[in-house]
Amino acid sequence: MINPEPEWLTAAQHGNSDAFCNLVEAFQRPVYNLCYRMLGDPDEAEDAAQETFLRAYNGIKRYDSQRPFSTWLLSIAAHYCIDQIRRRRFTTLSFDQMPYLDPPDLTPGPEASTVAGETQRRVQTLLASLNPQDRAAVVMLYWYDFSYEEIAAALGLTVSAVKSRLHRARHELADLWADQSARPNPTERRQHGEVRSPAF
Repeated sequence: MINPEPEWLTAAQHGNSDAFCNLVEAFQRPVYNLCYRMLGDPDEAEDAAQETFLRAYNGIKRYDSQRPFSTWLLSIAAHYCIDQIRRRRFTTLSFDQMPYLDPPDLTPGPEASTVAGETQRRVQTLLASLNPQDRAAVVMLYWYDFSYEEIAAALGLTVSAVKSRLHRARHELADLWADQSARPNPTERRQHGEVRSPAF
């Protein structure tokens, strides 16, 4: 099957808005998912995805066809999300084995939804503890299978800097995950009559 993406890109670069709409339809899910994993909020992710496509539309003539369009587009999304995170002024196992953070699934039953939602919140909390560039690097590597070179190009870093950031982030996330896992769930403690004074 012929990939229509190059044709859409060429037409979009010549001002064809219908061709750009085709690109939006093709890439809206991966762009939204990246924004969601970066920001952790569906509404903010929706706004960020829209802003990403607006910036891509305004900059489409500057797109270098030698570079994968998906990498270029997702780097726009990542940079926008990094800016949003910095504006919010966040001060906030092996990571390879941690549960994946997926956008909310509205289809499973109540119990499955509760468990999945709690896991997503835990992973999102851990991601939020990273500085924005480290978070973007982690998301690009683990959820989008970007190479070190692609991450470096997307974030304006050297490959060695990407490797260093990811090494540090893995250790930081693994330590936080282990620390959270070692702490009893407050609900479970109450059920077993183990709630104690903070002084103890």
